[in-house]
Order: sequence, then structure tokens, then C-alpha cells
Amino acid sequence: MADPQVNAQITDAITQTNVKVVAEAPAQAIAALYQVASHSAGLSLQNAVHSQQALNQISNAVVSRAVAMIMSIADKP
Repeated sequence: MADPQVNAQITDAITQTNVKVVAEAPAQAIAALYQVASHSAGLSLQNAVHSQQALNQISNAVVSRAVAMIMSIADKP
């Protein structure tokens, strides 16, 4: 039959590993939170740029159509 006692060095190593994991958990959680927050901020900036580009295209089309209408009025007697 095997000896039921575990070596003290093994239990100490496991205890130290558990303490290390538990101690690092808050820092890892904050790091993950920072990554998610920066990613969402980047996505919101990308959406803002895309919206601005779409509005610029629409405004260019509106201005060109308005200029075409003004020019067509000048042609009529």
C-alpha cells in the first residue's frame, strides 16, 4: 500500500502556485477590461469616420445636382 502522506515540498509548490494565480487574477481582469474598452473606442471612431465619409459623398452629390439645376435655369430664356 502507498504511503498516504504527501511530500511537504509538493504541497508547498501547489500552494504557492494557487496563491500566484489568485493574486494575478485582478490584474488580468483589468487588462482584459482595458483591451475591450480600447477596442470598442476604436470601433466607434471607425464608425464615425465611415459616417463622415458617407455624408461627404452625399453632400458632393447634392452640390453637383444643385449646380446642374442652377446651370439649367440659366440656359432657359
